[in-house]
Amino acid sequence: MEHIRSENVDVLERPKKRAKKLQPPKKYAVILHNDDYTPMVFVVWILMEFFHKNEEQANSITLEVHKKGSGIAGIYDFQIAEQKIADVAESAKEHNYPLQVTGEQLQ
Repeated sequence: MEHIRSENVDVLERPKKRAKKLQPPKKYAVILHNDDYTPMVFVVWILMEFFHKNEEQANSITLEVHKKGSGIAGIYDFQIAEQKIADVAESAKEHNYPLQVTGEQLQ
């Protein structure tokens, strides 16, 4: 520490610290998985209701889920993704559908 004299008062000057650069929060993909029992119309509704997709986007993602086995419903910060996963799982359970929804951290 450096001493600085000012008007008969000793003042200690702290060494300057390098500011840590904050990293942006990690993003998570919310993924819907295909099954043989959940109707496509329900998946479209889920995408419109919980992920605010328009009808065209919802149909496109639903077809991807159907053809490829899974599809990304949206990409969010961890807590938002976690809440959407819980909301979708609860809604599927309330409607007696086995729709699986998971989250995956993006690189």
